[in-house]
Amino acid sequence: MLDPRVTKLAELLCSHSTKLDANDKVLIHAFDIPEQAVAEIVRVAQSKGAQVAVRLESNLIRRQLMHGMTEANARTIATIEKFEMEQMTAYIALRGTHNYAEQSDVPEAVQTLWSKEYVTPVVFGVRVPKTKWVALRWPTPGMAQQASMSTPKFEEFFFNVCTLDYAKMARACAPLQDLMNKTDIVRITGPGTDFTMSIKDIGAVACCGEANIPDGECFSAPVRESVNGVVQFNTVSLYQGTEFSNIRYEMKNGQIVDATAGPNTAKLNEILDTDPGARYFGEFAIGFNPYVLHPMKDTLFDEKIAGSFHFTPGNAYDPPGGNGNKSSIHWDTVMIQRPEYGGGEIYFDDVLIRKDGLFVLPELLDLNPDRLG
Repeated sequence: MLDPRVTKLAELLCSHSTKLDANDKVLIHAFDIPEQAVAEIVRVAQSKGAQVAVRLESNLIRRQLMHGMTEANARTIATIEKFEMEQMTAYIALRGTHNYAEQSDVPEAVQTLWSKEYVTPVVFGVRVPKTKWVALRWPTPGMAQQASMSTPKFEEFFFNVCTLDYAKMARACAPLQDLMNKTDIVRITGPGTDFTMSIKDIGAVACCGEANIPDGECFSAPVRESVNGVVQFNTVSLYQGTEFSNIRYEMKNGQIVDATAGPNTAKLNEILDTDPGARYFGEFAIGFNPYVLHPMKDTLFDEKIAGSFHFTPGNAYDPPGGNGNKSSIHWDTVMIQRPEYGGGEIYFDDVLIRKDGLFVLPELLDLNPDRLG
């Protein structure tokens, strides 16, 4: 029997996130998702009048494909999928996995090649700037294990997080977006962290269920050469199949000049040396989803944690919210500033706007968990 929560989620994806109608051609791209769930999302998309194309993939098969990947092969796949994406007006990504570390033994050189030859032209070249898109994970037992939860409990958490009242969130976020649009200097402090940057004239984007599910962030980007100081992240970041802990960046004139991550310091620096833009930052965002409180080594969830911010080496989105930085990587790395994680402050033009994970300005109080949840 079809879980009614899947139908509710499908309606959210097709109506709120991508706003499908008879003028749309949507690609539903699913990795390791139950067929019944994919079929329901197809049905709901069709009910909006959209033309639907489906691509079904497997992380296990993708791993094998990557192990034999060549530059010519990557370019062939990119050519095919770039053409496919160019036919679409919308894109829904359903990303399940039975093993979050499935790609961990893919050589770094292959990951870099794939980023350059596939991700840059297909994802950053077409999908992100030219389609209405939404991406989400799927609640598998493996994902529940990542979150240290039972499968039923995680499924309950997942559907509560993903189908919250995004219209209410959008209303609460509007004052933050306005404030970020007016701000010049941002200063962030916390344990091992004290850095400044300018976001003047970059623009801010409120994210309330249109592009990511779950959602709950407002993003901008630093003026490219304006970042100075040090940041010490306090969450584990899973990137290219590897877990990175205790990531620390020293930044000068916008560039990461020193980067450490314990035993994975060498691999961290290999990634940051992918291309010239990888050591500059393409995104700065403040997270406020009231139901996501603790990291689970999944970026789509962790970057929305209430009381967090994330800072992103690599590629920037197009304006508004983008600073023009170009790279084949985009690595959202999260710091939580609630008291149990060490606390911290965010200042806009020398005015405290959030302390220990809670907004303090009157116009921003509706973004705190006790009001948004």
